Amino acid sequence: MAALALVPAGCSVSASTSTQPPTPAAQGEQDAFAFENPGGMWMPVQMEAHAETLRKLGVGFEPEALADPTQFPLNAVVSLGGCSASFVSEQGLVITNHHCVTRGLQHNSTPEKNLLRDGFLASTMQDEPSAGPTSRIYVTTSFTDVTQKVLPGLETITDPTERFKELDKRVKELDKTCEAKSEDTRCRIASYFEGAQFFEIEQLEIKDVRVVYAPHAGVGVFGGEVDNWRWPRHTGDYSFLRAYVGPDGKPAPYSKDNVPYKPVAHLELASTPLRPGDFAMVAGYPGRTYRLKTADEVATATNYSYPSRIARNEAYIATLEALTKDDSDLAIKAASRLRGLHNSLTNAKGMRDGLGAGGLLDRKRELESDLKTWIESDDARKTEYGDVLTALSEVSAKRAQTRVRDDATSELLRASTLLGVAGMVWSAGEKRSDEKLEEKTVVAMEQRLSSLGKSYDPRLDRATMKLALMRTSALPEADRPDAILKAIVGNKATFPLDEAAADKALEKLYGKTKLGDPKVRSSWIRTATKSKLERSKDPFFKLSKALEEATADIRARQQVYDGTMAALRPRYVAALRAFTNGPLAPDANSTLRVSFGTVRGYKASPDADVYHPFTTVSQMLAKQTGEEPFNAPARVIEAAKTAKETKYVDPALGDVPLDFLADLDITGGNSGSATLNAKGELIGLAFDGNYESIASDWVFMPDVTRSIHVDIRYILWVMDHVDGAHRLMEEMGATPQSKIPDSKPPKAGAGGLSTTPASKPTK
Repeated sequence: MAALALVPAGCSVSASTSTQPPTPAAQGEQDAFAFENPGGMWMPVQMEAHAETLRKLGVGFEPEALADPTQFPLNAVVSLGGCSASFVSEQGLVITNHHCVTRGLQHNSTPEKNLLRDGFLASTMQDEPSAGPTSRIYVTTSFTDVTQKVLPGLETITDPTERFKELDKRVKELDKTCEAKSEDTRCRIASYFEGAQFFEIEQLEIKDVRVVYAPHAGVGVFGGEVDNWRWPRHTGDYSFLRAYVGPDGKPAPYSKDNVPYKPVAHLELASTPLRPGDFAMVAGYPGRTYRLKTADEVATATNYSYPSRIARNEAYIATLEALTKDDSDLAIKAASRLRGLHNSLTNAKGMRDGLGAGGLLDRKRELESDLKTWIESDDARKTEYGDVLTALSEVSAKRAQTRVRDDATSELLRASTLLGVAGMVWSAGEKRSDEKLEEKTVVAMEQRLSSLGKSYDPRLDRATMKLALMRTSALPEADRPDAILKAIVGNKATFPLDEAAADKALEKLYGKTKLGDPKVRSSWIRTATKSKLERSKDPFFKLSKALEEATADIRARQQVYDGTMAALRPRYVAALRAFTNGPLAPDANSTLRVSFGTVRGYKASPDADVYHPFTTVSQMLAKQTGEEPFNAPARVIEAAKTAKETKYVDPALGDVPLDFLADLDITGGNSGSATLNAKGELIGLAFDGNYESIASDWVFMPDVTRSIHVDIRYILWVMDHVDGAHRLMEEMGATPQSKIPDSKPPKAGAGGLSTTPASKPTK
């Protein structure tokens, strides 16, 4: 299983002290350059191959700087472990999306002081509350090709399970060796090109993250689910966090003695107005794309996976919304989960529509047919790749035989927070019994458990568990995971379950467990051993053990699948790359990527009008209804009356720009990503895409694929003329214009921000 020369082999970069943009280079003939974005979430080490294109697009610094994630501007870009963000000051100030700080706002909210609704602005650094014990900021410090330490010899292992185990062993050993360098280092051995190449990524893990500023929900979530994945958009999806470290400058858990982190570099605000056609670039940590998957896998997603997800999400949304409708405390606890379910639902609908009705499945089949013809037209190619498409198709067909039952099992295992807690404790107990449990692992588990206090409620947990039982027990017998169901409801149960039987089983679980008590959870994590757990009478521990045994066959089949694919996928990608005969971006995998293109509108269909790439404050006011989700706070409406008289007005628009479109290739995980201009300056934040392009996770569509960004000029206008966040503006190098008292906007009762922590920060 030889490594493919997809990016420079043996590449290794490490932390740099570069803090300023590289020296500008000649811009070339960008005005005459016709550009159609081919798509691609590019690894930094691939960016040198695009240097000529970037120069033609007007990039004013040496494009080769983008090849090193530890050089400016990429060294100012960070991960939040699910979202992207960037440093924007020397004091560790971080800008990201509003929806990326939901958990931090939730952590500090109460029914009396709801930061999720009213927003928050810290008056001073001393007033910045913890975003929660599990909040993290990850700063990439090194990026090293380790392919030759992972792959050699794996092709000689014929048994798929043994091949998987050996691959897993090598990756874990590399990861352990990497993390042993420093207790502050978080390492990941990331797979690229479907397992053809591996990189060791080192990151500084900052453990004290604090909420600094989030606008009112009428700004940050304006349009809600009605506008989600839609254009035109008028959402001010931005917020600020701050990274803190110990007095010695090293990462440390929350402490009042901690000090702001001093980043190596930070982004500067845009110095020139953004215009249609201008160069734009996003740097962030996109989650997952599937462009290197086979046509069979696209068909499975179209006809099974996305329809199943839609039905599942709709059921859970209905249950949670009904339960929280008249209970503000429950609504706060369910807020993050509901927002995620809604976003996932809209995404799944767009994927299904784009892949099926949009014709992308047919395009993928056509591409694969052409690939097959190309392979069979040459004896050498037939020897190298001839059986790979057939073998992959056979694997997909075999996997389809158990997919419904496996998905139902997964739904049951993930339905209950307390079941997850029990599984975590079992893992800790088994490792402690084998003397393999490190203190840092215990601390991480404790932090995860302590964060449950703001989202766990037995009423929510029981409701989702009941829904999972009812849905799963109603499946046809061939697809029903009877062993799992009987472990939960008892061997005498008959299926489908009626509500009385489900309630009876759940009463035995929730009526007798003590894991709902935070102190009990913490004690178990600290003291659990395998023998102690086996003696426990807590029903969730008993259930967790039973489920471990009942799911052994699923884990075994997964190992066979992963081991088989470890041999097949790299060959398939090698064939694709040779067939494509040009740059090939690996699928997104939550690692640092760069996407570039231009600010431009689009047509939703060939006969539709062209969407202009900018929206404005006046358009937002026209959309205002005074009712959710189009309910901007009173102070925004008042400030908007004179918005056109402020310095944030775009002369060409005659108004303050709000959101804009670009043809950049992004996906989930890019939320909060810095959007940069040709000078490497901050022009906005990516926060969404358009509905027509959702399925571009599978096939990029240059005509309609657009990313949606909040314009930095709107962010500054709200900070300046609405919320009085002058302290933060000045910290970023901006000069306020308004006379609003610094950091003292109207009180929450008048539609203003909360300016003090809502609850004592978790320590």
